[in-house]
Amino acid sequence: MTLDDLNDALADHAGELDDELVLSLDRETRQELAFLLAAFDGDAGELVRRGVHTLFRSAVDTGDLDFHLRGAYDVTYDEYLAGITYDDAARGGRADRRQDDDRRYRQ
Repeated sequence: MTLDDLNDALADHAGELDDELVLSLDRETRQELAFLLAAFDGDAGELVRRGVHTLFRSAVDTGDLDFHLRGAYDVTYDEYLAGITYDDAARGGRADRRQDDDRRYRQ
């Protein structure tokens, strides 16, 4: 798979997600969420959003995201952000510079 395959998969997954997501929780997750709600006096939706951000940041920081991206698409997160693979860059390829350089939150 390639960088283009990753872009296609991201577009597909983003299209499948609505603004609201229905989740079924197992007993352990429900209990942990209840503790977080009690401790932070928040709402479940906000805690889930914060949890996704935390998991994403952790996966990026530890290299876990790159490990999985490399296995599935043969690219890294940095290559995705740059729009070009290291191999293509070494061969003198040019990055596809789009108007929306901030690809992290592109929908």
